[in-house]
Amino acid sequence: MRLTVFNGSPRGKNSNTKRLMEHFSRGFMEQPDCQVEMAYLNRTRELENQVKMFAQAEHVILAFPLYTDAMPAIVKNFIEALEPLRGHAENPSLGFIVQSGFPEPAHSRYVERYLVKLASRLACAYYGTAIRGGVEGIRMQPDWMTKKLFKYFYQLGKCYSSDKGFDEGILLRLAPWEKLPWTRLTFLRLFNKLGPGNMYWDHQLKDNNAFEQRFARPFVEELNE
Repeated sequence: MRLTVFNGSPRGKNSNTKRLMEHFSRGFMEQPDCQVEMAYLNRTRELENQVKMFAQAEHVILAFPLYTDAMPAIVKNFIEALEPLRGHAENPSLGFIVQSGFPEPAHSRYVERYLVKLASRLACAYYGTAIRGGVEGIRMQPDWMTKKLFKYFYQLGKCYSSDKGFDEGILLRLAPWEKLPWTRLTFLRLFNKLGPGNMYWDHQLKDNNAFEQRFARPFVEELNE
Protein backbone atom coordinates (compact mmCIF):
# COMPACT_ATOMS: atom_id res chain seq x y z
CA MET A 1 0.00 0.00 0.00
CA ARG A 2 1.42 3.36 -1.04
CA LEU A 3 0.35 6.44 0.96
CA THR A 4 0.98 10.10 0.11
CA VAL A 5 0.60 12.55 3.01
CA PHE A 6 0.12 16.26 2.39
CA ASN A 7 1.04 18.31 5.45
CA GLY A 8 -1.02 21.49 5.34
CA SER A 9 0.54 23.31 8.28
CA PRO A 10 2.14 26.70 7.52
CA ARG A 11 4.90 25.65 9.93
CA GLY A 12 5.87 22.78 7.64
CA LYS A 13 8.61 20.62 9.08
CA ASN A 14 8.44 22.47 12.41
CA SER A 15 4.75 21.79 12.89
CA ASN A 16 2.66 19.85 15.38
CA THR A 17 1.09 18.16 12.35
CA LYS A 18 4.50 16.77 11.37
CA ARG A 19 5.00 15.29 14.85
CA LEU A 20 1.65 13.51 14.68
CA MET A 21 2.26 12.22 11.17
CA GLU A 22 5.71 10.87 12.09
CA HIS A 23 4.08 8.47 14.53
CA PHE A 24 1.21 7.70 12.17
CA SER A 25 3.72 6.87 9.41
CA ARG A 26 5.78 4.68 11.73
CA GLY A 27 2.71 2.57 12.49
CA PHE A 28 1.66 2.51 8.83
CA MET A 29 5.04 1.29 7.60
CA GLU A 30 5.16 -1.59 10.06
CA GLN A 31 3.06 -3.59 7.63
CA PRO A 32 4.84 -5.28 4.69
CA ASP A 33 5.01 -3.32 1.43
CA CYS A 34 3.61 -0.13 2.98
CA GLN A 35 5.31 3.12 1.98
CA VAL A 36 4.75 6.78 2.87
CA GLU A 37 5.66 9.85 0.84
CA MET A 38 5.42 13.23 2.56
CA ALA A 39 4.73 16.60 0.91
CA TYR A 40 4.60 20.03 2.58
CA LEU A 41 2.03 22.48 1.26
CA ASN A 42 3.88 25.47 2.71
CA ARG A 43 6.30 24.98 -0.16
CA THR A 44 3.92 26.91 -2.39
CA ARG A 45 6.29 26.99 -5.36
CA GLU A 46 5.88 23.22 -5.61
CA LEU A 47 2.09 23.38 -6.02
CA GLU A 48 2.06 22.08 -9.61
CA ASN A 49 4.19 19.10 -8.63
CA GLN A 50 2.01 18.47 -5.56
CA VAL A 51 -1.09 18.25 -7.77
CA LYS A 52 0.75 15.69 -9.91
CA MET A 53 1.63 13.74 -6.77
CA PHE A 54 -2.06 13.64 -5.84
CA ALA A 55 -3.05 12.47 -9.32
CA GLN A 56 -0.47 9.68 -9.25
CA ALA A 57 -1.11 8.58 -5.66
CA GLU A 58 -2.76 5.36 -4.57
CA HIS A 59 -3.95 6.64 -1.19
CA VAL A 60 -3.83 10.20 0.19
CA ILE A 61 -4.12 11.78 3.61
CA LEU A 62 -4.47 15.55 3.90
CA ALA A 63 -3.43 16.63 7.41
CA PHE A 64 -3.71 20.19 8.66
CA PRO A 65 -4.40 22.40 11.69
CA LEU A 66 -7.78 24.05 12.17
CA TYR A 67 -7.62 27.75 11.28
CA THR A 68 -10.68 29.87 12.20
CA ASP A 69 -13.00 26.85 11.98
CA ALA A 70 -11.68 25.91 8.54
CA MET A 71 -8.17 25.49 7.18
CA PRO A 72 -4.94 27.39 6.40
CA ALA A 73 -4.91 29.30 3.11
CA ILE A 74 -2.26 26.96 1.68
CA VAL A 75 -4.64 24.02 2.14
CA LYS A 76 -7.50 25.85 0.42
CA ASN A 77 -5.14 26.83 -2.40
CA PHE A 78 -4.12 23.18 -2.83
CA ILE A 79 -7.73 22.00 -2.86
CA GLU A 80 -8.66 24.56 -5.51
CA ALA A 81 -5.69 23.46 -7.62
CA LEU A 82 -7.17 19.93 -7.67
CA GLU A 83 -10.22 21.13 -9.62
CA PRO A 84 -8.99 19.66 -12.97
CA LEU A 85 -9.02 16.22 -11.29
CA ARG A 86 -12.64 16.49 -10.23
CA GLY A 87 -14.58 13.32 -10.99
CA HIS A 88 -11.61 11.31 -12.27
CA ALA A 89 -12.15 7.60 -11.76
CA GLU A 90 -8.41 7.11 -11.15
CA ASN A 91 -8.26 9.48 -8.18
CA PRO A 92 -6.81 8.06 -4.93
CA SER A 93 -8.66 7.26 -1.75
CA LEU A 94 -8.77 10.28 0.54
CA GLY A 95 -8.56 10.59 4.32
CA PHE A 96 -8.11 13.64 6.53
CA ILE A 97 -6.49 14.49 9.84
CA VAL A 98 -7.55 17.75 11.48
CA GLN A 99 -5.81 18.91 14.64
CA SER A 100 -6.37 22.07 16.64
CA GLY A 101 -5.36 23.98 19.72
CA PHE A 102 -8.97 23.93 20.89
CA PRO A 103 -9.44 21.00 23.30
CA GLU A 104 -12.98 20.36 22.06
CA PRO A 105 -13.50 18.36 18.83
CA ALA A 106 -16.79 20.20 18.25
CA HIS A 107 -14.82 23.08 16.72
CA SER A 108 -13.66 20.82 13.88
CA ARG A 109 -16.98 19.19 12.96
CA TYR A 110 -17.95 21.86 10.43
CA VAL A 111 -14.79 21.45 8.40
CA GLU A 112 -15.26 17.67 8.65
CA ARG A 113 -18.59 18.02 6.82
CA TYR A 114 -16.86 20.02 4.10
CA LEU A 115 -14.16 17.35 3.74
CA VAL A 116 -16.76 14.63 3.20
CA LYS A 117 -18.19 16.71 0.34
CA LEU A 118 -14.71 17.36 -1.04
CA ALA A 119 -13.96 13.64 -1.32
CA SER A 120 -17.30 13.13 -3.06
CA ARG A 121 -16.69 15.95 -5.55
CA LEU A 122 -13.27 14.56 -6.42
CA ALA A 123 -14.80 11.06 -6.77
CA CYS A 124 -12.32 9.80 -4.18
CA ALA A 125 -13.14 6.90 -1.88
CA TYR A 126 -13.60 8.62 1.50
CA TYR A 127 -11.50 6.96 4.20
CA GLY A 128 -12.67 9.14 7.08
CA THR A 129 -11.54 12.13 9.15
CA ALA A 130 -9.53 11.89 12.36
CA ILE A 131 -10.01 14.85 14.69
CA ARG A 132 -7.85 15.72 17.65
CA GLY A 133 -7.98 18.83 19.83
CA GLY A 134 -5.50 20.24 22.33
CA VAL A 135 -2.52 19.72 20.02
CA GLU A 136 -0.93 23.19 20.03
CA GLY A 137 2.51 23.08 21.64
CA ILE A 138 3.15 19.31 21.48
CA ARG A 139 6.30 19.91 19.44
CA MET A 140 7.79 21.54 22.54
CA GLN A 141 6.45 19.16 25.18
CA PRO A 142 8.53 16.45 26.90
CA ASP A 143 7.99 12.84 25.87
CA TRP A 144 6.01 11.86 28.97
CA MET A 145 3.33 14.44 28.13
CA THR A 146 2.80 13.20 24.57
CA LYS A 147 3.34 9.45 25.02
CA LYS A 148 -0.35 8.47 24.98
CA LEU A 149 -1.21 10.79 22.06
CA PHE A 150 1.64 9.52 19.91
CA LYS A 151 0.70 5.94 20.74
CA TYR A 152 -2.80 6.58 19.41
CA PHE A 153 -1.45 7.99 16.16
CA TYR A 154 0.93 5.07 15.81
CA GLN A 155 -2.03 2.68 16.20
CA LEU A 156 -4.10 4.78 13.81
CA GLY A 157 -1.44 4.43 11.13
CA LYS A 158 -1.06 0.71 11.74
CA CYS A 159 -4.80 0.15 11.24
CA TYR A 160 -4.95 2.48 8.22
CA SER A 161 -2.50 0.24 6.39
CA SER A 162 -5.16 -2.48 6.30
CA ASP A 163 -6.82 -0.39 3.55
CA LYS A 164 -10.01 0.09 5.54
CA GLY A 165 -9.58 3.70 6.63
CA PHE A 166 -9.42 4.95 10.21
CA ASP A 167 -10.23 2.65 13.11
CA GLU A 168 -13.40 3.92 14.79
CA GLY A 169 -12.28 2.86 18.23
CA ILE A 170 -9.09 4.91 18.00
CA LEU A 171 -11.01 7.90 16.63
CA LEU A 172 -13.14 7.82 19.78
CA ARG A 173 -10.04 7.77 21.96
CA LEU A 174 -8.67 10.79 20.10
CA ALA A 175 -11.94 12.65 20.65
CA PRO A 176 -13.50 11.20 23.83
CA TRP A 177 -15.91 14.12 24.23
CA GLU A 178 -17.33 16.78 21.93
CA LYS A 179 -17.26 19.48 24.60
CA LEU A 180 -15.31 19.66 27.83
CA PRO A 181 -17.04 18.32 30.95
CA TRP A 182 -17.91 20.93 33.57
CA THR A 183 -15.21 19.66 35.95
CA ARG A 184 -12.45 20.39 33.46
CA LEU A 185 -14.02 23.70 32.45
CA THR A 186 -14.04 24.80 36.08
CA PHE A 187 -10.35 23.92 36.42
CA LEU A 188 -9.43 25.77 33.22
CA ARG A 189 -11.32 28.89 34.26
CA LEU A 190 -9.51 28.95 37.58
CA PHE A 191 -6.17 28.23 35.91
CA ASN A 192 -6.65 31.08 33.43
CA LYS A 193 -7.86 33.48 36.10
CA LEU A 194 -4.67 32.92 38.08
CA GLY A 195 -2.56 33.73 35.01
CA PRO A 196 -0.47 30.66 33.98
CA GLY A 197 -3.04 29.54 31.41
CA ASN A 198 -2.22 32.51 29.18
CA MET A 199 1.58 32.31 29.38
CA TYR A 200 2.02 30.27 26.19
CA TRP A 201 -0.37 32.39 24.12
CA ASP A 202 1.07 35.66 25.47
CA HIS A 203 4.50 34.43 24.41
CA GLN A 204 3.18 33.73 20.90
CA LEU A 205 1.64 37.20 20.71
CA LYS A 206 4.88 38.87 21.80
CA ASP A 207 6.91 36.89 19.28
CA ASN A 208 4.61 38.20 16.54
CA ASN A 209 4.52 41.80 17.86
CA ALA A 210 0.79 41.53 18.51
CA PHE A 211 0.64 41.54 22.31
CA GLU A 212 -0.53 45.15 22.60
CA GLN A 213 -3.39 44.45 20.17
CA ARG A 214 -4.62 41.27 21.90
CA PHE A 215 -7.94 42.88 22.87
CA ALA A 216 -8.50 44.65 19.57
CA ARG A 217 -12.00 44.49 18.08
CA PRO A 218 -11.51 45.96 14.59
CA PHE A 219 -14.91 44.98 13.18
CA VAL A 220 -16.80 46.41 16.17
CA GLU A 221 -14.70 49.57 16.05
CA GLU A 222 -15.40 49.95 12.34
CA LEU A 223 -19.16 49.64 12.91
CA ASN A 224 -19.05 52.31 15.59
CA GLU A 225 -17.26 54.86 13.42
